[in-house]
Amino acid sequence: MKTGATISKGRRLGGVFLVLLLAAAVSSIRPWSCFAAPDILRGVVTYVDDGDTLWIRSGVGKEFKIRLYGIDAPEVRHREKPGQPFGRKASKALISKVRGENVSVEVRDTDRYGRLVGVVRLDGRDINLEMIREGWAWAYRNYLKRPYASEYIDAEKEARAGKLGLWKQANPQPPWEFRRSLR
Repeated sequence: MKTGATISKGRRLGGVFLVLLLAAAVSSIRPWSCFAAPDILRGVVTYVDDGDTLWIRSGVGKEFKIRLYGIDAPEVRHREKPGQPFGRKASKALISKVRGENVSVEVRDTDRYGRLVGVVRLDGRDINLEMIREGWAWAYRNYLKRPYASEYIDAEKEARAGKLGLWKQANPQPPWEFRRSLR
């Protein structure tokens, strides 16, 4: 009798453990995880919206909108919304780097618009960093964390000092201030 109770109790605990384990696994599943390693999404860049947003098609044909982590590029004109100086040039710079290319995205977050936020890599190169280093984007300090923060901020300082890209302007307006002024 005592043995039966122990087995029954063990089965109940095992069942509870299994349910908790499954719940933890399901809650951690990301929509892109079935295509690649849990935090890496791979695909071909099909479209570039602007200097910090692009679309990729995964190996199974699903499209994902990606916001480049840790950078903010000048706004481009969209329908009735005005753009900023260097917005089209930043967009063209990103297009020339990645359109049609197989990239990997280290997914770091999902933003409030449902876009995946990540570091885009092409042949081992950090495309986000390149956009800052060449003067096409700001290091987006409000959202930067380790291990990228110091490298991205240093790249922006170098681009400013070299008057590269948008830093040819005397005092360029950051995109977050520009967007706020439109509200």
